[in-house]
Amino acid sequence: MEAYQHILLAADFTAHCDRVARRAADLAGIYQSKLSVCHAVDSLPIAESVYGPIIPFDGDLTAELVAAAEKQLAILGATYGIPEDRQWVVIGSPKTEILLLAEEHKTDLIVVGSHGRHGLGLLLGSTASSILHHAKCDVMAVRLTDAGK
Repeated sequence: MEAYQHILLAADFTAHCDRVARRAADLAGIYQSKLSVCHAVDSLPIAESVYGPIIPFDGDLTAELVAAAEKQLAILGATYGIPEDRQWVVIGSPKTEILLLAEEHKTDLIVVGSHGRHGLGLLLGSTASSILHHAKCDVMAVRLTDAGK
């Protein structure tokens, strides 16, 4: 088996994020590979929507979400030794943007958390499932439970 050269951690900043990050960092250590981290901020239509105003205030919520994500990534990066130039916030559908980022940076493994939802959650799809089925590289889905075990 060929060693991974570049691992991409897809961070969602949930309570389980640290567990997934530790798994990605452990793998990067084992394979002596680069570790990068990304977070996708879903673009939200605020004022220019065919449905009319969705949020009843002026302001750029997306910019605020990006700034908050950048702060969280900086903390995660400092914790796991990920340099600032490999911490990326992307705007758009996480399912699409994480895959595009992985291709652009020639990632050979994406590490993402997965809650293993069933029923309606499965029908609606999940980010982890979409990444797993559409990535052009290996994907490690770290199984998450409500207890965080």
